[in-house]
Amino acid sequence: MIEQEFIKYSADKLTQLSSRIQDCLGRLNADQVWLRNTENENAIGNLVLHLCGNLGQWIGSGVAGKPDTRQRDQEFAARGHASPTELAERLNNVVTETVGIIRDLPPRRLSEHVTVQKYDVTVTEAIYHVVEHFGQHTGQIIFATKLLTGQDLGYYKHLHQPKHVETTP
Repeated sequence: MIEQEFIKYSADKLTQLSSRIQDCLGRLNADQVWLRNTENENAIGNLVLHLCGNLGQWIGSGVAGKPDTRQRDQEFAARGHASPTELAERLNNVVTETVGIIRDLPPRRLSEHVTVQKYDVTVTEAIYHVVEHFGQHTGQIIFATKLLTGQDLGYYKHLHQPKHVETTP
């Protein structure tokens, strides 16, 4: 059933993307996590706080009906108040809760309408928004981590083909 495939893939994708952010946080120190070159940029720490807020608001509140306690402006105003380890723990907790909500969702609820941030959306749209939004910011965090560390993070090393070393006789 396509609805179950959508639910499973969405939960699996959030888990995968979260693990990549966790990996990035593990490679960086606090100064790197909170680095901003200008006030018009978001630090990795801000993006992690923002993702936690977005998941809680769209899935926790919008889909699961929990109280909406998000304070979006504070996600971007933060300046170094949490260590990479604390951010990783917070992200893990929010993603674990969000993935649980999505996995336990009865497929019949996907067409149900909910209101999130004053938007009238279906549960399918809410989930799609969250996964897409999470993916965008994961890409930003990966890019910033590569810039800050100079490392190839190795997420796609399985796609590298070994060079052919044989010659013809």
